[in-house]
Formats: sequence, C-alpha cells, structure tokens
Amino acid sequence: MRRTRPGPRRLLAGLTLAAGLLAGALPATAAPGTPARPAPSAAPAPTAAAPAYTWKNVRIDGGGFVPGIVFNRAEKNLVYARTDIGGAYRWNQADSSWIPLLDHVGWDDWGHTGVVGLATDSVDPDRVYAAVGTYTNDWDPGNGAVLRSTDRGATWRRADLPFKLGGNMPGRGMGERLAIDPHRNSVLYLGAPSGHGLWRSTDSGATWAKVTSFTNPGGFQQDPTDTSGYNSDQQGIVWITFDESTGTPGTATRTIYAGVGDKDNAVYRSTDAGATWSRLPGQPTGLLAHKGVLDARNGHLYLAYSDRAGPYDGGKGQVWRYATATGTWTDISPVAEADTHYGFSGLTVDRSDPGTLMVAAYSSWWPDTQIFRSTDSGATWTRAWDYSSYPTRANRYTMDVSSVPWLTWGASPAPPEQTPKLGWMTEALEIDPFDPDRMMYGTGATVYGTTELTKWDRNTPFTIRPMVRGLEETAVLDLIAPPSGAPLISALGDVGGFRHTDLGQVPSMMFTSPTFTSTTSLDYAEADPNTVVRSGHLDGGPRIAFSTDNGAHWVAGREPAGVTGGGTVAAAADGRRFVWSPDGTAGVHTTAGQGASWTVSTGIPAGATVESDRVDPNTFYGFKGGTFYVSTDGGLTFTARATGLPAKGDVRFKALPGKKGDVWLAGGAPDASYGLWHSTDGGATFARVAGVEQADAIGFGKAAPGASYPALYTSAKIGGVRGVFRSDDAGAHWVRINDDAHQWGWTGATITGDPRVHGRVYVATNGRGIIQGDTGGTGPGPTDPPAPAGACKVAYKVTNQWQGGFQADVTLTNTSTAPWTGWTLGWTFGAGQTVGQAWNATAGQNGAAVTVRDAGWNGTVPAGASASFGFTGGWTGTNPAPAAFTLGGTPCATG
Repeated sequence: MRRTRPGPRRLLAGLTLAAGLLAGALPATAAPGTPARPAPSAAPAPTAAAPAYTWKNVRIDGGGFVPGIVFNRAEKNLVYARTDIGGAYRWNQADSSWIPLLDHVGWDDWGHTGVVGLATDSVDPDRVYAAVGTYTNDWDPGNGAVLRSTDRGATWRRADLPFKLGGNMPGRGMGERLAIDPHRNSVLYLGAPSGHGLWRSTDSGATWAKVTSFTNPGGFQQDPTDTSGYNSDQQGIVWITFDESTGTPGTATRTIYAGVGDKDNAVYRSTDAGATWSRLPGQPTGLLAHKGVLDARNGHLYLAYSDRAGPYDGGKGQVWRYATATGTWTDISPVAEADTHYGFSGLTVDRSDPGTLMVAAYSSWWPDTQIFRSTDSGATWTRAWDYSSYPTRANRYTMDVSSVPWLTWGASPAPPEQTPKLGWMTEALEIDPFDPDRMMYGTGATVYGTTELTKWDRNTPFTIRPMVRGLEETAVLDLIAPPSGAPLISALGDVGGFRHTDLGQVPSMMFTSPTFTSTTSLDYAEADPNTVVRSGHLDGGPRIAFSTDNGAHWVAGREPAGVTGGGTVAAAADGRRFVWSPDGTAGVHTTAGQGASWTVSTGIPAGATVESDRVDPNTFYGFKGGTFYVSTDGGLTFTARATGLPAKGDVRFKALPGKKGDVWLAGGAPDASYGLWHSTDGGATFARVAGVEQADAIGFGKAAPGASYPALYTSAKIGGVRGVFRSDDAGAHWVRINDDAHQWGWTGATITGDPRVHGRVYVATNGRGIIQGDTGGTGPGPTDPPAPAGACKVAYKVTNQWQGGFQADVTLTNTSTAPWTGWTLGWTFGAGQTVGQAWNATAGQNGAAVTVRDAGWNGTVPAGASASFGFTGGWTGTNPAPAAFTLGGTPCATG
C-alpha cells in the first residue's frame, strides 16, 4: 500500500531495487575549498514526556550490500562493517552478532547512513572513524562528513565536509577511502570523489584540509552521458595505505600509497609523509585499482584491478604485485585477463602469514562468484570451486545457511549454478589478522564467513556460514500487521518481503511464486486477514500475487497491458475485490477474485495511490496531485471528493479499521503544504490536525487501556522535533516515543502499530530494516484478559554461556483444562543475574524479580499446549536456574 520515492537502482543477486529517497535540506556546511570544521551540536527542542520504549529489529539478518569489513590490527575480535545505506556496525564476539552504531542519525542528516569509508585505530583501538554520505548528486541534498568516536562507536562527533560523499554510489566497494597513519594516529587521509581530491586531518579527524600537492582528482566515470549525475560522477581517490616499515611510533609514516580513479594513472606514492606525491612508475594501465593492500614484512604491495568501478559490473581484471624495495611489477593474476569475464576486488593478506593472500572475482554473476587463494605471494593460486566435469562443480567448501535459510532464494537452478550462491558483489573480503582460520566477506545480501579457512590448503572441505546476525540492512517499503495470523508481513526492496510468524526469528523464506525483486505494496482484507495481496517489481512479470492463507503461500495473478512496476494495491474489506494502481500506462484497475481479469477503473488518474475502506467492501479510496478520490462500487468508478490536499511531495493515507469512512492522510513537502489530515466522512472533507507540522506516514495499533479509538502512530515533526510519535486520543495529543539515540535516518515509508499489543509499533527504515518498539507498559492491561493462574509447568534451560553472558530458552506448558488468553510468568534470580534481550516475549526486571509477558500473538495457549521464549542475560560468579516460577502469582511445576 506504500510507495517510495524514485531513486537509483540497487542490484542484488540479479535483482533490482528503486531505493527510496526523500527531499529535505540539511544543515549548511563549509563552502567548497575551505577546511571543514566540527558541526555544532544543536540542543533538541522540548517534547512531551515519552513512555520508556525499547527498540530492536524484527529479525531478517542481512538483506543488503556490505561493501567493507575492517579488522583492527592491534586488538583481537575488534571488527567493523560498513553498509551502503544502513550505517556501520561493530562485531560482538560474545554472541557472534553485529551492533549497529549509527542509529542516532536523524531525519535531516539521513544521508549519513551511507558509509563510504571506515577506519579503526590500531594505536588506540577505542578510536574509530566513518566517512558518511549517500549520494554525490542532488538525490542527497547534504554534504558528507567524517564521524569520529573514542568509545568504539558508542558515541560520535562530526566534522562536516565541503563536498558530498557517495556511500551508495558506483565504486563504493573500492577502498578503504579513509585511513589512519599507523605510527601517528592523529593523521588521517580521506579520498574524495567528484574531483575534490585527497584530504588530510592532523587532529584526529576534527578538521580537514585538501592536500594540494595531490593533483590527480581521479576522473573516471562509469557513464559520462548520465544526466542524473549518478553514473557520471568522478570516482576520485579510492584507497590509501601506509607502508608501516617506513616510520616509527609518534612520527608520521613516510611512504604512503593511494589508489586513483584513473585507468592510466591508478597508483600514486608519497615518500615524505604526504608532502609530495608522484605516479608510481611502471604500473599497469587500462584498469582501475579497486584495492591496494600492503605486506610490509615482505615488501609487497598487492593490487586488484577491474575495468569498471563496480560493484555490479566489471568484465576484465588483473592482480599485480609491486616490490616496494626494487620497484618491480609482477602480474600475478589467478586467471589471464583474456579469460576473465569479471574484475578483481576483495583483496586480503593473512597478517600471520603474509605470503598468503586471497582475492575475489567480485563481478562474476554467473554461475557464481569465485574466490582465489595463494600461499606463495601470488605465484600460484587455487580456487574455491572448479569444474570436475562441466557443468558439475567441485567445491572446496560447503554452505550452511540454516541460520538464514532464505539465502537459498527458494531457487532450484540448473548446474553449474548452485543455491545458496557462494556470493556476488564480493568486494569486502578479509582474513582475521589474529586467526588465519577466520575469514569474513560481504555480498549483496549478507556477510558470510568461516572459522576453518586453513582447511582450504589441506584440500579438506570447510564450512561457510552467514556471519550477519544483528546486521539488518533492508529497505522497508510497506508493512501490514493483521489482527490474526502472522503478527507482521513486510514488503522490502531487494529481497521481496517476509511473513513473520515469530518476530525474533529469521523467516525460512521470502515471498516466492512469484519472487518479486522488490515488493512495493501489501494489503489484507480487514474482515478476512487470511486474504492478502502484494504487488511489486519483476522483469517480465507477473507483478501481482494473492494469498488465501495469510501470506504463507501465493498465486500469481494476470496483469493488464502496460504494467511496468508494482505500484499500490488494495483489498476490499471482505477480500472479494481488489484495486490495483500499477506503475506504467495501465492505469487503475479492479478485479473480482484473484486477478484472472481486470477492469479499467474510471474517474481516477493513472499512478494514483489506492487504499480500501476497512469496513465497507464496496468502498475504495485514491489520491493523486492534491485530490482525494472515492469509489463506492468496488473500484469500477471513482469520483473526486476533497481537494486542496498536498499536491507536492509524497502522500500516504490509511483508512481506520472498524469505522467506515475514517481516513488519515499524511504527507507533503517542506516548501509546500505538509502535515496530517483527518476525514470522518469518507474523504468528502479533511481537517488538518493541529500541531503536526510535518507528517510522512500514519498507522494504527491496539487502543490504549480504557480507550476505544485505536492508537495512532506517525513519523512526523511535532513541536519542532522530528521523531516517531503516538497518540492514544485520536490525535488530540502526541508523545514522542523514540529518542535521539534511536532515529534510523529516514522513517517516512510506512509505519504500523500492532492491533494485538498496545504500544507496539513497527517502524520502516531505508536501510536499517524493520524496527520494533515496545513500551514498558506493553503487555496485559486493564482491557486485556486476566493472566492465567495455574496449572502450569516450566522448563528452563541455559543453551549457551560465555564469560559474563548467557542465553536461555524457556517453555511454559498449560497443564490445566482451560485455554489461556494471555500469560505473565515470574521468577527471581538468586545469583545476581540480569535479563537482556528477549524474543517471543516481553521481559522486564526489578531488582532480582523478573517478569515475562506473552508477545501478544502467542498469548493464547490451549490446554495441553506450550509457549516458548528465549532471552540473553548477564551473570557473574555463578548462573543457577531459578528455583521457582509463578504464573499470575500461582506457583508452576518445573521440569
């Protein structure tokens, strides 16, 4: 039902996504050509007191491109990852997960969720830096910045730059463009795009100035004829690396190498700590150096080349070794350039044995990516897979995607293709500098890795698994939370979408049959939530699909002529009719049944956004260009009703469940009409909601205790503050429920509350996945059924334990003769343990007392049935199981 704004296409596993963009001015920055200074911290405007909310991701695990992985070379297990639109992450070794670091990025600075460079300080491992900015053309109105942290990304300070950076631009897999001098860590270098050259900071990233002696701006363009500025941007300076053998602690490293977006002059060197630079003599020409990795122990600079900037394209490539002592160049390509159909990237050296290196054929889409490994400095190579007898492949590895099963894409390809794929867009490839058995690499959808890498050299199969938990990078285009069935169904870019039956678990598969590249719109029949419809993008179609089992299985519908994309779709309240407004020239259409045939709707323009009334099955609504349209005959004919609504910018609207003709509309543009409107007469008239200065999405959830009107949720600006807001009194009053640490960039695509749990909200992001918010008051309340009291049985098991932390699974069984309709389990920790994050339940703790409530969807437990949940926790000393449990205050049996 939602539609994102048009933008650049992000390709994933052969699929494409029109990335959502938004308009809005960012704070002014320094004028071009002047040193960038730290941005002042603005004090937030006061807002109403908010309830205590906890925030976490609805688990998908991955879903987007990871172009950079960076290991700290001084501290074991200190690892960072950067994404193109979803921020940066730090590895948490305790539970093998990633911790998001840029959730504080707000609406006005949304472009800072794109990370084009990342550097971790090996002199002071607490320091980390990120070069941020999403687009260098006018899609992102703001300039880039360098963020700096002295606490491993827990908090940041910002230095604005006088130019833009392109975390989601061509060439974003090259790098790293940001680098720290290993001997004088107050000195950093940043390679800029768009002709802005090389920049340097001498005060730990607080201020930056252009290195005027570096005169080659790196002018390569993917497509100079692209008038959008996306493919025609100049690649600039793409990586910097230091020869640490030419310096001593406290003194700037003398020899520095830089990669330049210039096929004839790709590598430069300074031998006087960056004062002067010159083209490295004798270098190969005709290709771009994607990566430059230096082995100072053996005096080798390794370079991976491609004929294109990537990350999707590249038809030729080479790998070279440069001897830093003699100036000798050696072609060490694993495959002769004439035999390649791909470029090379993903270059890494084993720091514990620098003669061992690996490189990836990043743009080998068919039949799979390829990874090469050498243990003799590139003299000879072995491959991750080869042909035993075409098309049969012999793999050195096995793929175990049981933790993220959707990575098979539900596909059954013919050999030599396999599923899951070894990878694609493999520009991030790193061997752990402390553990030669651990390797991580990024793809267009996940982070893969192994802890058995050296088995490769013994011709022994090793296992590759997703190493992506906690890294959520999907772009969310639509969300529905039906009153029964799955608690959440999502429409996503790149990976289609998912039916979540358990918010804390990775779904087994995305939508298939058909498998859309991106799902643009979802709806369900309010009176029959088993009836669900979705529309989306798929080259050649079909672009519409129907389900009669709450989204578990799908049947493709036919489509009228002229359809080019998913557009928006709406289901009648009783599920017997559907209205579809696809992209293209088809116009708005209506159908009875599951899209076997379509009838053109009249009275409504093509491209209108469509929705359904949630009570009257004959009533549908539409909106375009400031005019609201209504149909009372099942979508056959529409009539223009209200006018004078926002005609500029994006507008999204929804009809309220349970009340005919109750419609809320949000949207507009900063330089035009912008806000939130409400109609109680089926769209004949709308009244603007006072106090809401801007609004971009509106959703409904379960009413507050004692209230009859559903809770309202919006991504909006109210009282001068941008945030996520809730109203429990039909919009008369609003409270901000997020905080400055939880903003997630742009959240305007869609939002919905949970109709079963008051206070629960699902927030869409453009690169940080689906965010679930729960208030401390979430759970049974005055309007909920009373919690059951016995008879019950509890099985409590610690399933994993490490120093200071543990994971436990709990199964609660109804041993009574009556069903439960909501439950609250309590216990006391006897050794000072603490509860952390819970899944399939909401957990709280007061002193030693722990209270766990059902998650809403699992509150009904028939006699003899069970409900299960899990949580992570902390412990010191000992970690005994609780001695006793109570359900509604009544003791439970254990065992």
